[in-house]
Amino acid sequence: MAVGFFSLALLLFLSVDSDSGYTSASAAEGVEITYGSAIKLMHEKTKFCLHSHDVPNGSGSGQQSVTGFPGVVDSNSYWIVKPVPGTTAKQGDAVVGGATVRLQLMKTRKSRTT
Repeated sequence: MAVGFFSLALLLFLSVDSDSGYTSASAAEGVEITYGSAIKLMHEKTKFCLHSHDVPNGSGSGQQSVTGFPGVVDSNSYWIVKPVPGTTAKQGDAVVGGATVRLQLMKTRKSRTT
């Protein structure tokens, strides 16, 4: 569920596609997302946020659990937008529609890798 929610939320938040007729909330409001920005990803209809929990993933990988969670806005709901390795993007550059990004939890500085 978390990966599906993340994909949908990121698409809704960052995607600007003139062919589809859909525009992100940030683009509609004239807000530019840059690498290094702290963001909260929220599904517009359900108001579920992409949220990290202080419960480690049971696989032993050391990753924290990340889910869509209703009505929670705390330090586990804010993410830093980072470029993926191998790109020339750097902090302060605008994130363009369709770009692949890494999300790092602001509180722990751990990256969301899946």
